[in-house]
Amino acid sequence: MRFATLFTLLVAASTARADKLVLVAGGDGADGTEATKAKVIQPFGVDFAPGGGIFIVEMVKGERLRSLNGEGKLITVAGTVGAKGNVGDGGDGLKATFNGMHSLAVGPGGDVYLADTWNNRVRKLDAKSGTVTAFAGTGEKGFSGDGGPADKAKFGGVFCVAFDADHKNLFITDLDNRRIRAVEMATKTVTTVAGNGEKGIPKDGADATKQPLTDPRAACPDKDGNLWILERGGHALRVVDATGKVRTVAGTGKAGMGTGKALEAALNGPKHLCIDRDGSVLIADTENHRIVRYSPKDGTLSLVAGTGKKGTAGVGGDPTKAEFNQPHGVAVQPKTGDIYIADASNNRVLKVVREP
Repeated sequence: MRFATLFTLLVAASTARADKLVLVAGGDGADGTEATKAKVIQPFGVDFAPGGGIFIVEMVKGERLRSLNGEGKLITVAGTVGAKGNVGDGGDGLKATFNGMHSLAVGPGGDVYLADTWNNRVRKLDAKSGTVTAFAGTGEKGFSGDGGPADKAKFGGVFCVAFDADHKNLFITDLDNRRIRAVEMATKTVTTVAGNGEKGIPKDGADATKQPLTDPRAACPDKDGNLWILERGGHALRVVDATGKVRTVAGTGKAGMGTGKALEAALNGPKHLCIDRDGSVLIADTENHRIVRYSPKDGTLSLVAGTGKKGTAGVGGDPTKAEFNQPHGVAVQPKTGDIYIADASNNRVLKVVREP
């Protein structure tokens, strides 16, 4: 009897510790209302301020940077809803216009760096003044500038920005040029760290800068000096190690949906990634409507959230039984470990609350 009671308690405790999917933002409300009721339009990226605040970037139909303030309300801090353009440098972020922002990264001092995708550049929002300034790219599509100042360089579609752990370098996914480039923050100098501009599958063990890339959509460094590269059209995850050598670690190269041994587990149009606190890689497997995890320790791909079915069901329950519609962004809150998901085509941001 005692054993049975103890067993029941252990099962109950295990159930109570299960991860839970929670709504962060998304509704029909106006700007400045409670985040869970405020309207969010095509959220593509999420990142976190040093004090714990949350930033959300909206793509084409939104064209805004939103912020979840300390009162739990969602406000606009840059951009004008639906207004596409390339003006406003040196002025108030709320009067600036953007063109298809896909990503963001919070840097030193809480300043926000915006992947202003189809303006072919990165822009910075000053956290204190709210002023927008140019950071990388001239706005003209092309490829030039390696070895020189980032604001004089040319890019071709800036789809992702991500800082390394100590904010010494900002990594830029230059998709149209099939390269990953880095800006050294101390000197503002830009260099190419992966890709030679050609389209193809890189050879395992070769120098990353001398190899082609298929369709780099996002890149993110980890604390050990590895650079993880997600290929949308290549349906694969690749890594450039600290010595500059590249190899493929997940995906078959063809669209599909799988888990298990990572090189045998198919992905489908993955579009964003981040590094979890344990060093594993979280992937927004966009066209499979799910979030998966690559484990470098055992080379496996496992499910984190999403059934693979397009839909809206599952908020408040088990993340693996939930439905999404083209999740485009995934980010880990550094203090809590909660996983934030930009569920783009459902116009909402969710989080997986992780219990010990």
